[in-house]
Amino acid sequence: MTDNHSIVAGFDFGTQALKVSMYTREGKLVWRGESSYPTAFPLTGRAEQQPEHWWQALERVLAEAAKSVSLSRIEGIGVCATSSTVLVTDKAGVPQTPALMWMDKRAVSQTIAINENPDPIVKEILRYSGGKVSEEWMVAKALYLKENGFLTPGTKVVEQLDWMNFRLTSRWVASQCNAVCKWNYLGGKGFSPAFYEAIGLPDYQELWPDEVIPVGSPVGKITEQAAAELGIRAGIPVFQGGIDAHIGMLGAGAVEPGIMSLVMGTSFVHLVHTEEPVFHEGLWGPYENAILPDKWLIEGGQLSCGSLTTWFLQQFYPHVPAEELGAVYEEVVAEAEKIAPGSDGLVMMDSWQGNRTPYRNPHATGSMVGFTLAHTRFHIFRAILEATAYGTRNIISTFADSNVPITRIIACGGGTKNALWMQILSDVTGLVIETLEETEAGSKGAAILAAYGLGHYPSLADAARTNAEKAHVYTPRRDAHEQYNRYFAAYLDLHKALFPIMKELGAT
Repeated sequence: MTDNHSIVAGFDFGTQALKVSMYTREGKLVWRGESSYPTAFPLTGRAEQQPEHWWQALERVLAEAAKSVSLSRIEGIGVCATSSTVLVTDKAGVPQTPALMWMDKRAVSQTIAINENPDPIVKEILRYSGGKVSEEWMVAKALYLKENGFLTPGTKVVEQLDWMNFRLTSRWVASQCNAVCKWNYLGGKGFSPAFYEAIGLPDYQELWPDEVIPVGSPVGKITEQAAAELGIRAGIPVFQGGIDAHIGMLGAGAVEPGIMSLVMGTSFVHLVHTEEPVFHEGLWGPYENAILPDKWLIEGGQLSCGSLTTWFLQQFYPHVPAEELGAVYEEVVAEAEKIAPGSDGLVMMDSWQGNRTPYRNPHATGSMVGFTLAHTRFHIFRAILEATAYGTRNIISTFADSNVPITRIIACGGGTKNALWMQILSDVTGLVIETLEETEAGSKGAAILAAYGLGHYPSLADAARTNAEKAHVYTPRRDAHEQYNRYFAAYLDLHKALFPIMKELGAT
């Protein structure tokens, strides 16, 4: 067991699993581990998790880490989590409901009501979220919970990150990152009471955490109870994180304007900093001071990406034991690599759980067009990879239409382990894509927050630049890019043709 020198730890509570990474002050990886937790889908459009499963995952991971690393070495902790994973708690933080996952779509009617509200203050505030809120977001979900009787006197409505910070420190605080990006909090002005009055949430201050603090700020210290449960020292400072994908920008070193952070997980998230606000209804933002001070953040996203490859394995290999799926996945990738760009005429829409960017369509579903009897399951798998690449290209085009040129893409997340997927992304977009030595940018970014909070770096941007390590560069192949131009055009046409049908099907 190693036990010399202090370390910082990053906790990343993702959609499917908790990932914990520990580093020296200089950014050298000391240990990494993860533990999964289940998601329930009780009804169509609903997705839930049990909050206690997150805490139990943290107990398991730290117990495993203690076999290799002296946890007394931890001098600081940073935490990030999925955004808009929302739960109701009592005053003591005890969950009163399952957590509504970010992908949960039950707040569609509340979303429509907010977006169609004619009040001028509503329209002004919504300018800073691309003109609309999403059914995924905290505001819509808080309204849903209120209108459906889930809130009683003394209850709080909080996000996954808020609850985890409370369990660690007994302090209720919200992250400025989450609040700016998903709670209609303006980074330079704060909450607008008139906005929440207009949309039917005048009591927001009573429901939400007591204070909003910037990324990297002290949240509190590990309590005696948390220390006993987790096997770590009481008194370790915890520093404020934010949305897992957004904190991943720090882990990827994507802090300069024009550099896109592409987070490849269950969903894809596309993030770019700008010096000035950029307003476009197809994009989320502009978000002021969401991560870095004096910077604006623009966001795009795809809901169904890594989840599609998971679906593929579940449907085509249901009887394969979990420990053997890795080898099966490698075989599937190898077979898909033999297929020409365009999957021999098979084109898929990736909007299986709705479309985030640029259409913002919660009624969108998936589609595959072009099937023949010659197509195999490997064509379907390749079409999945290509569809997510088409979606990313569509988002990059939307950035370009907003005068936000992308000069460099840094990709992170589990999807980067698939070299075929990375090459397809490069070929479809026509851009060079870099991957990182360490794929888990979220937990690394959270650890960077701790190192910055402890005073080891003069700024978050400096900390991110210092700790980013490039692993591989994918360059677009000219012939493949030209072939994909045709299929990308078909992908765009499918949205125009099928969106009305999808909405009608969803209504029935």
